[in-house]
Amino acid sequence: MTGEVNAQTCTVNINGNSTAPIVLLPTVSTGSLSTAKATAGDTKFTVNVTGCNTTDAATISTVLAGNNITTNSNLGNVGGTATNVSIQILDSDGSTALTFVNGSTVKTTSFSKAAASATASQELTARYYAETAGVTPGTVTASAQYSISYN
Repeated sequence: MTGEVNAQTCTVNINGNSTAPIVLLPTVSTGSLSTAKATAGDTKFTVNVTGCNTTDAATISTVLAGNNITTNSNLGNVGGTATNVSIQILDSDGSTALTFVNGSTVKTTSFSKAAASATASQELTARYYAETAGVTPGTVTASAQYSISYN
């Protein structure tokens, strides 16, 4: 077991939902994912920290742990009916893919919370990723656990 004690603590949520956040991606055509490594359906989502200590500034990172990681280091489709497709998460720059590894966590680029502020946020992107050519139609469901780290 490991943990952390820190002067700064905040509550975290995704798109305003702290209990069971879901990021809904748009429906895309199989044609947009017809070649290996093709991407489609870029969908921004926001990691918010609230209720933070207003005395201290903080540098914060979002920490993600994925399930069913693919050979291309993405979040695998677990329970969905589409095949050869995964979910890729992009860092806050909107272009750098996070590299997931089974049994490990991945940190995003850090973001800042000002001393006088009780809130801060970071925008990330989720999108479909063709693991191989020949994506078949159906649903896509992927999951990741999230937390925040005070750097």
